[in-house]
Order: sequence, then structure tokens, then C-alpha cells
Amino acid sequence: MPFRVSLARLLMCGLCALAWLLPALTSAQQPQLQLPRVKLSAGMHVLDVQVAQTPHERQIGLMFRKEMPQHEGMLFVFEQPAPQCFWMRNTLIPLTAAFLADDGTIVNLADMKPQSDDSHCSAKPVRYVLEMNQGWFAKRNIQAGYRLGGGPFMR
Repeated sequence: MPFRVSLARLLMCGLCALAWLLPALTSAQQPQLQLPRVKLSAGMHVLDVQVAQTPHERQIGLMFRKEMPQHEGMLFVFEQPAPQCFWMRNTLIPLTAAFLADDGTIVNLADMKPQSDDSHCSAKPVRYVLEMNQGWFAKRNIQAGYRLGGGPFMR
């Protein structure tokens, strides 16, 4: 009989642990929509971007999104300038990454394919990376050397 009591307790502990972990596991499969936002400018264009600042927020990024409005994006903020590399695992929409210097100047751009583990890296150390729908920069003839304003890049 003591074996059954121990087994029952073990099962209860396992169920409690599963109930505790389940929200974390399911939220890992959900897009992040609750991050703080900031306005950035690219000439006359105003961008409404979410800000990913923590390692966890940066790791999830734009994963699991099925669409994103054209004027929206995500700004990844790192603690200090370093070579930054991005890939698109679990990211469902094509994106362009703009690797940005501290003053908002675009160092380089990289078009990235959905659900790919291909690495896309900054040409030099940067603290900011802005992801937008693929083609957003090209349609506006915005390329390396262009300087964004607003948010952390106030002029």
C-alpha cells in the first residue's frame, strides 16, 4: 500500500509540474505582441516598431507571425555593439534586417527567407537591428548609409 501512495503523490507532483509548465510551453509558440513600441522615422515614413530588449524577447523576435502591417517592425536592442547574426527559424514571413549603428545609420541590409537557419550578419559591430517586411527598404530606396531617426536615434 505505501507504494501506491508514493506513486499517487508522484503522479500528482508530475501533473502539478505540467500545469505549471504548460503556459510557458504554449506561449513559446505564440507571437510576441505585447512588447513596448517606439516610433522611428525614415524620411517622411513613420515606423511603429516593437522593441525587443531582453535575451528572451530577442530570441523569440518575430517568430510565429503570419503577417505584419507594412509600417510595423521590430527593433532589437543589444547591451553593447557586437557582430550580430540573425536567422529565421520559426519565422513565417520574409523579412529584411537592417543592422544599425548607434546613431541610426544603416550599416548593411540582409533579406532573409522564412523558416531558414541561414545566418545573416552585420558587416561591423552594431547595437541595433531593425526587422521589417522584406522589400520595405527597397521600395523606398533606403540602403546602407541611410540614417533613421526617432527612438534611440533622436537627432
